Amino acid sequence: MYSHDTYGLGHIRRTMALAQNMLDKDHRILILTGSPIVGRFDFPKGIDFVRIPGMIKQSNEIYVPHSIAIDPSQALAIRQNIILATAQTFKPDLFLVDKAPLGLKMEITATLLWLRDHSPKTKVVLGLRDIMDSPESTIQEWQERKVYEVFEQLYSEIWVYGCREIFDAVAEYAIPERIEDKIHFTGYIPRAVPRLRNRPTIRRQMGLVNGEKFVLVTTGGGGDGYKVIDTYLSMLEDSPRLDIKSMIVTGPMLSAELFDQLAARARKLKIRIVKFHRKMERIILAADCVVSMGGYNTMCEIICAARPALIIPRSKPRTEQIMRSRIFAQRGMLEFIPWETVNCAEMRENLLTILENPARYIQCMHDFPMTAFEVINERVCQGKPGNAGAASCGSDPMWMPDYYQDAPAV
Repeated sequence: MYSHDTYGLGHIRRTMALAQNMLDKDHRILILTGSPIVGRFDFPKGIDFVRIPGMIKQSNEIYVPHSIAIDPSQALAIRQNIILATAQTFKPDLFLVDKAPLGLKMEITATLLWLRDHSPKTKVVLGLRDIMDSPESTIQEWQERKVYEVFEQLYSEIWVYGCREIFDAVAEYAIPERIEDKIHFTGYIPRAVPRLRNRPTIRRQMGLVNGEKFVLVTTGGGGDGYKVIDTYLSMLEDSPRLDIKSMIVTGPMLSAELFDQLAARARKLKIRIVKFHRKMERIILAADCVVSMGGYNTMCEIICAARPALIIPRSKPRTEQIMRSRIFAQRGMLEFIPWETVNCAEMRENLLTILENPARYIQCMHDFPMTAFEVINERVCQGKPGNAGAASCGSDPMWMPDYYQDAPAV
């Protein structure tokens, strides 16, 4: 399993959820990841990881090393070689790529070509979240970077972690008919949330008494979550009589300076604030409302726990969060305020609306299609021959776009 992990926690959390589900007594799973916090997760026997040098996303096109002070091209070359050598040694039956068809700056291209040419029994699969970006920008990007040709040439299957009836990626992203047979909508990825009957016990362990309203504020990786937390704290500072217990999980990628600023304010309000929590599913289940951004994984966790939510989605650099929030809000599952316009008064109004009538949101979540594990396990167990669906493109791949010419060679 390959997860480039250049921003936030979404990629590694999705990869970990899938790995734990696919784990079987006859399965050995190896995760290639650039996540700087991968070591904080619990890895059951049968799953391990190879840590490649981390890269930080500065913009849609610019990535720099996370820790090591070397040229970005050197860091990418190291990553490329580790990925290729690991695949050549491990010789996987399944190679599952998260989101980026050619990896960060084309870094898995050599690996995909090697698997196609030297390991034909390997099933090469691309996993995509439900919504990538706006249809216009996604189609343009995929055309410019020859992604449709990559789908055809190098992948045997494409798993979309969503429901076609909710968002039809085939139609919205103009996926050609010749590729459509490779697309499998899995439904959304469930999370291992404790049973609902354990909620009172979890709340007691957290020091909550019956009737207290508990709000969890979490912003995923935290790199862009300051505004959400700042607005929430300002709302409480402006409303001292608002009777709400709170906890804030900022995400490990919030800068130390900003965390210290928020922590000082949180302490005055007697709010617990941490950067990272290993058992987020328990805290989400305990909450009467979750205030968060609109990332795929957080949304799946909220829905699995059937917790009312106030979502503050961003629309830059990609619109997927606000698109997802609108779709889910139309289904009655949540309330949302755009990240760009959120303010204390609107946040307070929406939060009180949710806390006064949580049942209507909970009811809308019960029948949501969290079926990814069932569909994926069926695909894995089919034993379909490797990348037989990937077409040979000769020694001079016709899909190679000019966009990648500056990428470091392996």
